[in-house]
Amino acid sequence: MTTVAAPGISTTASTLRRLYLVRFAFAIVWALVMFTTATQLGPLAVTLLVLYPLFDVAAAVIDARASRATGSPTLLYVNVAVSLLAAVGLAVASASGIPAVLRVWGAWAVVAGLVQLIVGVTRRGMGGQWPMIISGGISVLAGGSFIATATADNPVLTNAIGYAIPGGIFFLISAVRLGRAAKAN
Repeated sequence: MTTVAAPGISTTASTLRRLYLVRFAFAIVWALVMFTTATQLGPLAVTLLVLYPLFDVAAAVIDARASRATGSPTLLYVNVAVSLLAAVGLAVASASGIPAVLRVWGAWAVVAGLVQLIVGVTRRGMGGQWPMIISGGISVLAGGSFIATATADNPVLTNAIGYAIPGGIFFLISAVRLGRAAKAN
């Protein structure tokens, strides 16, 4: 699909492209570091688990500011609130063990995924949003999976790594596709 970008859209697309590249890099580095500690719920793992939604907060704020010219950032502010609650919830849940952490992580993945999916659908005209739409849908499914696996005999944190890496790859794909819209005008 060819996208014709208005000036506001090309500026927003350029900002989102840079943001998505940073989100890709963060997700990959986060996953690599998390891999070293995912066997237990120690201080580093808890810090990483809380950091992930906090990074999402920062990214949503940047996204909301960049998106004012192209539409309402209301859903992005919903994502800020949900991710802040998730960070607090993960910190509290970590005292109860991996099953509690997976339940909070899963609930956050479901809600944040729904927001991402809806925001992606509303931005289709900008270009580069199909990866975000797909990623949002996968996040919803993955969140349900985290909640379901929390009741397993031996739940593990490595599932969170499997959430971050594909999400990062979808951000990379979207960033590449947004390059066209960013260069328009």
